Amino acid sequence: MTPLIVFLQAQGDGGMGMILMLVAMFAIMYFFMIRPQQKKQKEIQNFRNRIEKGQEVITAGGIYGIVRDIDEVKNVLILEVASGVRVRVDRNSVFASAASTETYAK
Repeated sequence: MTPLIVFLQAQGDGGMGMILMLVAMFAIMYFFMIRPQQKKQKEIQNFRNRIEKGQEVITAGGIYGIVRDIDEVKNVLILEVASGVRVRVDRNSVFASAASTETYAK
């Protein structure tokens, strides 16, 4: 910490301006990069918590399926990917609703 104080004293007013510039750069990065990413993560988590039986979803691996059962204790979903074919996936691996991706494709 002492070398920083010596450096700032040697800089005079320029040192304080540099610190203010660094703080301003961090604030800009926070509002344009970090905060939107946090909001997006919160939105995805809210979606995962609202998943219901019968809903079409897409896993992070790209598997489309319909939710047939939900195990709240183990945090697991049973997806039907084809007629009679069921896959057990972790709830956190569900990426999006299949209905929401169809609107982007149009």
